[in-house]
Amino acid sequence: MPITTKRLFDLALSGVGLVLSSPLWLLIALAVKLEDGGPVFFNQERVGYRGRIFRARKFRSMVPDAEARSGPVQATAGDPRVTRVGRWLRATAMDELPQLWNIFIGDMSFVGPRPLRPGEIETAGDGTVIPLSAIPGYEARHAVRPGLTGLAQVYAPRDLPRVRKFRLDRLYVRRAGFWLDLKLIALSFWITGLGRWEHGDRKVRRPRAV
Repeated sequence: MPITTKRLFDLALSGVGLVLSSPLWLLIALAVKLEDGGPVFFNQERVGYRGRIFRARKFRSMVPDAEARSGPVQATAGDPRVTRVGRWLRATAMDELPQLWNIFIGDMSFVGPRPLRPGEIETAGDGTVIPLSAIPGYEARHAVRPGLTGLAQVYAPRDLPRVRKFRLDRLYVRRAGFWLDLKLIALSFWITGLGRWEHGDRKVRRPRAV
C-alpha cells in the first residue's frame, strides 16, 4: 500500500476512533483514578519510524512508579505490578486508546511493528540481560511506522521471545499491504471483543513461518 494511501487511511480511522471512543476515555480515567489515586496516564518514549523517538501516552495499567527498580522491561503474565483495572485494560487493549492520537499526528500507524522503549532489555533463559537493539531484526522494524496492532501483536503471545516476534515484524515489513492491514485490524477488534489480548491461546491461525 502506498505510504500516502496508508497515511490517509490512518488519519481517517484514527479521527473517527477518537470521536467515538471519547466517552470511554472518561470512564477509564475515572476507574484508574478511583483505584489508587495515581495518575491516569502513563507517558513513554518510544522508538518510531527510522529510529525517531516520539512520546506515546497510555492509560496507566500498573502501579505508580512500577519501573523505578526494574527499568523498562516488558510486563509478563500475572505481573504483580499490574492493577485490577489495568488487567481489564490490558485484556481489551483499552490502555492503548490514547495512542489513537499518535496515529492521528503521524507518529504511528494502525498496523505495524509494536513501538518499543529506548534502552528496553530482555532477559534470556540463562538470566543474561540482552538489549533489544542487539537482537537480529531490531533495526529492520524501523523501515515502517510502528503500529497499534500488527502480525506480532495478533499472533504472538506476550511472553514469546523477542527474536521470534521480530521475525513476524520483518514478515510484515516485506508483505505490508491494504488487505493485510484490514485483516489485522479486523482480528484485533475480534480479540478486543473477547478480552483475550493477555491470553496465548487466542485461537487465531498463525501465518506461515518466515
